[in-house]
Amino acid sequence: MDQRGPMHSGNDEHWRRNLAVCLFGAFSTILAMTLMLPFLPLYVEQLGVEGRAAVVQWSGVAYGATFVAAGLVAPLWGHLGDRYGRKSMLVRASLGMAVCMSLMGCAANIGQLVGLRLLTGLAGGYSSGATILVAVQTPKDRSGWALGMLSSGIMAGNLIGPLVGGALPPLIGIRATFWGAGALIFVAFLATAWLVKESPRPPAGPRAKGHWAQVPHKRVVAAMLLTGLLLMVANMSIEPIITVYVRTLVPDPRKVTVVAGLAMSAAALGSVLSASRLGRLADRIGHPAVVIMALSAAAVLLLPQAFVTTSWQLIVLRFLMGLALGGLLPCITAVVRHNVPDQLAGTVLGYSVSCQFAGQFLGPLIGGFLGGHAGMRTVFLATSALLLLGAAYNWRVVGFSAERPGVAPPNT
Repeated sequence: MDQRGPMHSGNDEHWRRNLAVCLFGAFSTILAMTLMLPFLPLYVEQLGVEGRAAVVQWSGVAYGATFVAAGLVAPLWGHLGDRYGRKSMLVRASLGMAVCMSLMGCAANIGQLVGLRLLTGLAGGYSSGATILVAVQTPKDRSGWALGMLSSGIMAGNLIGPLVGGALPPLIGIRATFWGAGALIFVAFLATAWLVKESPRPPAGPRAKGHWAQVPHKRVVAAMLLTGLLLMVANMSIEPIITVYVRTLVPDPRKVTVVAGLAMSAAALGSVLSASRLGRLADRIGHPAVVIMALSAAAVLLLPQAFVTTSWQLIVLRFLMGLALGGLLPCITAVVRHNVPDQLAGTVLGYSVSCQFAGQFLGPLIGGFLGGHAGMRTVFLATSALLLLGAAYNWRVVGFSAERPGVAPPNT
């Protein structure tokens, strides 16, 4: 008997509208969360922090607080979504983030700002909740494409947010920018509350409580959790050294930050462009195959990045790497979703989100340590080796045909 139950029959008539609303909501919330990057140090100074070192330190604490808190509570919100409905989690997250973001524009000191950033992480989680809802309610033969579209929206928010954050404060002021971001998230809250339709949920019985023993193909799910962590490590390990590395390639010091920004954005742009296409490919040939090929291609593309001689070579290679990695998150989510029963989907996908946040935390630490002690080229080479090991592990554990779209895994 299929553990998925009636709600995952693939005939949910609302899945397209749900996808559109979740795409808008994930894009707007991520944009609002990242637009503060360009002006955060200026706002920290306005709140009374003095001295360059203190401003940098508190800016890092304030920005990172949200993601640390969000990573810690992601499994909890996923579990509550399994128990009480995924739409309710999206409504809670969007309303909580709208209120917290607006209050940041009213902060009187740095303590209040950090506290509100922590509260935003605890109350938020819209994009992860949207991923769970789309993964559960989309027909399996379209799940790769749908999750790829959602992933493109999330990455587009990450890409456009800092651009908006750089343009708005000179026009309307920093505090008004926070209020505008809160208003944007409130629109996402209204759209979610009125337009998202969740399939009827079967009554929760005594077996609805989540236990790892209920997960079939545990090694497959564990491999996907590890792959999500590796993906974020690969994306973030270069961040601490990219500007210093670009300085060795660009003779004009005035162009270093511009070129570094282009190199950082190139990978994100490539991922935005490729996510839905790779998701559609995965729907045809199988998600595990795309995971293994994407990891291998990204590992190969990292090698020449260690030996580039001009900045344009680095930018092109980062763009190509983004194209390769763009389909990973949708495929990871699809494989996890296809290998867990309905009553555990949110919980396990919540752990997947936590692993990704852990990768975002570990990546810069690893990159900074290796770059400082073993040289910047070593960061690219070591990251390439990690991705190759990840591809080999996935090939050994998951294989190319362990899971196919439209075929539920056997009960174990």
